[in-house]
Amino acid sequence: MSIQLVLGAGEIGRPLVHRLIERGDDVRIATRSGATVAGAAAVRLDAADPDAVARAADGAATIFLCTNPPYQDWPRAWPPIFAAVIDAARRSGAALVAMGNLYPYGRVTAPMTEDSVETTSERKGLVRKAGWAALRGASESGAIRAVEVRASDYFGAGAGATAQLGERFFGPLLAGKTAMVVGDPAQLHSWSYLPDIVSALVAASDHDGPWSRVWHVPSHARTRVGIAEEVGTRTGLPSRVVGYPSALLSALGVFSPFLREVAASSYQFRDAPFVIDATETSALLAVGATPWEDALETTLASYRSITRRGR
Repeated sequence: MSIQLVLGAGEIGRPLVHRLIERGDDVRIATRSGATVAGAAAVRLDAADPDAVARAADGAATIFLCTNPPYQDWPRAWPPIFAAVIDAARRSGAALVAMGNLYPYGRVTAPMTEDSVETTSERKGLVRKAGWAALRGASESGAIRAVEVRASDYFGAGAGATAQLGERFFGPLLAGKTAMVVGDPAQLHSWSYLPDIVSALVAASDHDGPWSRVWHVPSHARTRVGIAEEVGTRTGLPSRVVGYPSALLSALGVFSPFLREVAASSYQFRDAPFVIDATETSALLAVGATPWEDALETTLASYRSITRRGR
């Protein structure tokens, strides 16, 4: 039995804790609020506090970095978190597996592979690019062992209101109403299923080959128009999806820092296909994407359940 430390109890951290417990690990879940998960030891800490993270990581095999500050706080919040987990990994001897995203790649014209050049000029992408550079540098120097597991926008049971393919997308469609989305709903985009993200994180932590690298979560490329049509086929109800006008998002961003950041990264859903290629990860970590039909049906069932409980 290994000790594992999971930082964050959100849509990814919580199911990761469950998966680690299921395989017999002794899990500590650390959050600022002291959130609890059955079977795990809860630790209350600030992820930007290196001493607190190091204490929580004492004896741990792996630190899983799954926390995610609010969009608008990334430039302020992420740098001290990256510094803290690097220091904690160095002091504790724990390996470090960071949950990442595709923001560092910026605007793309081809599918993103694990070796794609990071060309972002957008603020949030620069923050994540710098964070991974710090992790990779510490790992390549031999001070720690670190990898980053990158996923596209996630979906699945538990994906909440801020997820691009979450309850604000599926909820209206299941009710026969129009779903409003960011960007062009006819644009091809990759979607990462939450259980597949967890599988990739666990597999990355167990990898006995080289570290100091990026892994990609095997994902599905679909347009939201196509997904809506699939939902309509299952429900027999109208299924329409419409993109918010870019000008409206920009105008709302004047009053909402969160929406300002949404607008800044909306190119991922608008200008060109935004597709992840995980061929190398699938081969080396022996992980794959859950069949689309199964993932979609499980996701829809979770939102139907929420709707029934709300009545």
